[in-house]
Amino acid sequence: MCCNNELLVLLCRTTVGSRLAAKLRWKFYDADDYHSPENKRKMAAGIPLNDEDRIPWLCALHDILRREELSRQDAVLACSALKKIYRHILVSGASAIGNSLSEKPGENAALNILFVHLDGPADLIARRLEKRRRHFMPLKLLQSQFDALEPPTVPENFITVSLEKSLPDIVLEIEKAIFSG
Repeated sequence: MCCNNELLVLLCRTTVGSRLAAKLRWKFYDADDYHSPENKRKMAAGIPLNDEDRIPWLCALHDILRREELSRQDAVLACSALKKIYRHILVSGASAIGNSLSEKPGENAALNILFVHLDGPADLIARRLEKRRRHFMPLKLLQSQFDALEPPTVPENFITVSLEKSLPDIVLEIEKAIFSG
């Protein structure tokens, strides 16, 4: 278990997140599993999601992470939290967007999340996406994700890891960052 009781959110793909969670014996969540049917239909049709589509999804993910924190369970969430506001919603919930009505009293303290920005060239990511089977997001939406991307910056709690490394090296680098900080 992590000495800092950090919840770990990956800004990119399931393979790294699931491998890391298995190695650390932490719970694993794939944010794609929590998209609404409407969001999945929209993406399957090649239409990028907008902020209005994503905010309820991000608030639901925050609630999952809050539940894990309350049960003192470390977790890995594979999530493409592309924008700073998205990451802020994951940390603070609906209060990040000025709407704390959905939050229960006493639940508005920020979560302790380490964001892992998996960084790599578009062509490498495209090749990996082409190998996915039965996923609702088509490859043609990749450019819209790069267009929306706001890489994490200080003061966000994050590390950047190159996708050009091998999967075991990526997982090891993340693990070292978790336990050294």
